[in-house]
Formats: sequence, C-alpha cells, structure tokens
Amino acid sequence: MASFDLAIVGAGIVGLGHALAAARRGKRVVVIDRDAQANGASVRNFGFVTVTGQGAGDCWNLARRARDVWVEIADAAGIDILQRGLVLAGRLPESEAVIEAFLASEMGEGCERLSAGQALSHVPCLRPEAARFALYSPHEVRVESRQAVPLVARFLAERHGVEFRWGTSVVAVEAPRLITADGGVIEAEAVIICPGDEFTALFPERIAAYGVTRCKLQMMRVRPATPVALGTAVMSDLGLGRYLGYAELPEAEPLKRRLDAEMAAHRENGIHLIVTQSADGSLVVGDSHHYAATPDPFGAEGVDQLILDEFDAVLDLPGRTVTERWIGTYASATSRWRFTDKPSEAVRIVVVTSGCGASTAFGIGEETIDELYGRQG
Repeated sequence: MASFDLAIVGAGIVGLGHALAAARRGKRVVVIDRDAQANGASVRNFGFVTVTGQGAGDCWNLARRARDVWVEIADAAGIDILQRGLVLAGRLPESEAVIEAFLASEMGEGCERLSAGQALSHVPCLRPEAARFALYSPHEVRVESRQAVPLVARFLAERHGVEFRWGTSVVAVEAPRLITADGGVIEAEAVIICPGDEFTALFPERIAAYGVTRCKLQMMRVRPATPVALGTAVMSDLGLGRYLGYAELPEAEPLKRRLDAEMAAHRENGIHLIVTQSADGSLVVGDSHHYAATPDPFGAEGVDQLILDEFDAVLDLPGRTVTERWIGTYASATSRWRFTDKPSEAVRIVVVTSGCGASTAFGIGEETIDELYGRQG
C-alpha cells in the first residue's frame, strides 16, 4: 500500500500549486487525477497571470505571490514567458476617472498612465482612438496554458519527486486513507481536494453549501493576416467594468452605467476583452461568461461576434481570421472568489470560484500548506 505525507486530488493548476508548496517543504506528495492529463479550466484559459485588476485584498496579494512563483519556476520547468505586462486601452471618457483612481490606490503601485502614442509603442496594432486613456502594468506574465500546466507537472515529478496517478478516480476520502474506483487504497497523513468544477464526486454536501455553480466561457484563436508583435497583453474599457480591482472603485459607477446603456449585449453576455499572443504569432482572444449548474456545451456565434467586435474596435488587424474556438468552464460563486473547507483536521477542500485560478493558485497553495503544517519563518 502506497503511503505519502500529502495526497492531492485534482491535477489542475490549483492542485499543482499545492503540490509545489508541499514539495518545497520536503513532503512526500502524490497527485491523483481522473483524467489522463489536465483537461479543464487550467489548460483552456489565456495563460495570463493577472495581478492588476484583481479584487483588492487577498486576491490581489495572492496574485502577486503567484506571479512571483511562476517566474521562479519558469526556467527550471522549461516554461516560456511569452509576454510581460498589460496595456488596458480605454476609449470612453468615463474610463479616465477609473484609471486615475486605480493609480492612486495601493494596487496602482508600479503602474502608470500612458498616452496613446506610448500605448502604441507596446502594442503597435492598437487603434489610437481606442487608447485615449491607457493604463500600463508591468506586473503580468503570460504563458501558454496548454503547454505550461503539463510542464509544471513534469517539473514536480522530475525535480521534486511528486508522484502522479493519472486516470485514477478517488471515490472516498477517509483520511488517512483514500479509496480509488478500482478498489485501490492510498495512505496519506493529509489530503487536499482541488475539484475544479466537479462538485458531486467528493464531499458534495459541503461544496454545495458554498452556493457554487459553473461559468461557461467562449474563447478563440485569431491569426493576423500579417505578422504583428504584441509587447503586452491587451484589455479594454469592458475590463474596467468587470475586473473587481477597477469595478469596485466608486469612480467606476459612471463607466458601468454607460457600458450597460451602450454595450448592453456585451455586458449581458459577461464579455470583456483580453488578447494575448502565442509563440507562433497567433492571438488568444476572449471571453464571455454564462452561468448555470450544467452549462450547455455549445458556442454561440453571436457571442463570438460580440467579442470580435470589441477586438476590432481596439486592434487594427484587417484580414484577421479565426482558426480555433473552444469552450471552457470553471467553478463560480456570487459571494466569494474562492473557498477552503475543512471536513476534518487532515482534509481540506480548495476551490477557486472565479476565473483567476492560474493567477492565484501558487499563492493559495502556500497559504493552505502553511495552515496545515505551520508557517515557515
């Protein structure tokens, strides 16, 4: 019978973040996942490790720490950091006050306001009229999620001795024992369950108490007709109205009212623009947000078109084509961005109930391991 210090159920980025934090303490760790490889939200997102715009408080602080960990492990794990920084291009007059208020806050440290010309130096294809009011952040890093997440798992296995049990479903947790679907038993002194948006397999009643549902998003890969280099990731006014670090500022209220009036379809579909660039020059573009206990698996062309309308309003890329489309889902809750539940002294359930798992997981992992084993000096 295999025995470990810590068993982690779920090999998405949240599970991997906990595995890294424990392995760095010398713990014997096993990660168990029902799939053959990570296949959920962790590999379907932008790979945009976002600090600026995260909600004030622990989300912003954990994002800063997670960004640092991504940078710390990137070289050793063979992960390419493809972009650094963010340009948020605002074209609406109401965006100016939001940007100024954000820069005056604690979260604006290191960020700066740019002229349209300065914004174009980072993003040459930016439409000048779309960047009348621009915010620059140096804090973000961008990786290719579908490559980076498997590389993190490989790094944990090869450098830290973390054992992975792929294609294995855990059907019961009775610490210090985990029972798998094939009748196998794994012993571990502590267990951390990172289920993503799978709410019914383990401790369903405890997870349900947090009012969780699922968020469905639509994303695309866009190829410019001629090569273009984006020096940073790109966002727009819609991001100021959605990302809580901006949207919760009092100065955001006039902007949100205007967006509700003039871009009602975008707002009703939870659309805000993020554009990142891959190594081959293509652009990852999104996204939308629709909520349901079981979202349908179908992408709506009208929703994609709304995203592309905003894309074209911000970036001047005539002849661009869409080469790939996909659906993602993640856990969501209206009253919290994450939760940690404690079924027993030896068991934790950790769920990020927003779209910022890749941006915060390494920080959350350290927090959980500190709580289980005591904070290191």
